[in-house]
This record gives sequence, structure tokens and C-alpha cells, in this order.
Amino acid sequence: MTAIPLRYLSSGSPALTSSTASTSHPNGSNPTSGTRRLKPLAASQRAFLSSALRVNQAGELAATLIYTAQTPHVVAREPHLRPLMQHMYDQEAAHLSTFNALIARHRVRPTALYPVWSVLATGLGWSTALMGREAAMACTEAVETEIGGHYNSQIRALLEMVSGWEAEGYDVGDELRDLIRTLRRIRDEELEHLDHAVQHDAQKAEPHWLLTGVIRAGCRGAIWVSERV
Repeated sequence: MTAIPLRYLSSGSPALTSSTASTSHPNGSNPTSGTRRLKPLAASQRAFLSSALRVNQAGELAATLIYTAQTPHVVAREPHLRPLMQHMYDQEAAHLSTFNALIARHRVRPTALYPVWSVLATGLGWSTALMGREAAMACTEAVETEIGGHYNSQIRALLEMVSGWEAEGYDVGDELRDLIRTLRRIRDEELEHLDHAVQHDAQKAEPHWLLTGVIRAGCRGAIWVSERV
């Protein structure tokens, strides 16, 4: 797919959109009353948004593959966990669908390392599930700790962008606000998974500090690479 940089992330006309803001001229005329300009994204902002969508898509793909690999082994030993594993998988699959749509809509290039992350995520899910329920849940705890923090960083950056535009008198537009709401919702669902993992003995995995430390480091590395490649 050819990457076409985002120029505006907003609904409505790329030049003007309806708003209550107005611009008055010194002579009292008001030729732009009732309109408020959308601000084109700077190159750095386009790069940030493209990077964010790319890494989020890759992360949600990895999450679905981890749960796909874990579920048969976990459920075989702990049948009562089937609804929980299905619930977490379903939410991750919905997240992936959301970012697939955003990637396609804004013509953002997916990470070139999709095949690599697919193999590693499947291997991580399979190996932690073989180690037992506690290790599988520790995997979820580690991954969601990193992902929750990553989404928080994206949300903060977008809120700062919005505040700057509003201070300059520009219209932010519904689409960017919707993106922020979407990221908040997905972050909250990811953190819900973290809570589920802790409630189901993630911290009883042995050795917990080593297992979660290695997985978290791997997540940080994958995020860093996917943002750029």
C-alpha cells in the first residue's frame, strides 16, 4: 500500500468547517463570520499520527495471536477460564478491526515487520500457556502494562496538539476528537485485561520478575521498531 501522508484529520471541508468562531476586521466587517479554519497537520504531526496508527495496529494483531495461541492450552487445564479468555480475545479482535479501518482510511503504511511480530506473538502465547495459567496471565499483565502506558502517551500527545490548535483559534474537528475517544476506550479495555490477569494469579508465576521483565522489554522494543519500520 502506498503511504499518503495525512493532511487533515477532521471531518468536513479540508479548508473550512462550520463553527461558532468568527474573525472581525478592524473596519467592522466580518467576511468569515461563522467559519473557523482547520489547521493542516505539520510534518511532525503527520508522522506521529501515522506512526501511532501503525504501531497500534501491529500491537492489536499481536494481542489476538497471543490469545489465540494461549486459549487452547489454558482452557484445557482450566475450563472455567474459557469465558474470560474469549472475552479478552473478542475485545482485542475488535481493537484490531478498528485500527485496520483507520489504517485503510488514512492510507497509512502498516509495519513491514508484520510477519515477524506474528511469529513472535504466537510463540509468546504458546510458550507462556505451556508454562501454566499463572505464566499466561503474567504475559497478559506484562503486555498490558506496556500497552496501557503507550496509549496514555499517545492520548497526552493528542490532547496537547488539540489544546495548541484551540489556543490558536483553529477548529479541531470531530474526527480527531473521535480518535482520542477511541484511544481512551481501548486503553481502558486493555487495562481491564491487566486487572483480570492480576486477579487470576499473574503475580504467582515463577519467576514473575524475570518473566514480566523480559516480556515488557520485548514489547518496548517492538513498539519502538514498529513506529519506525
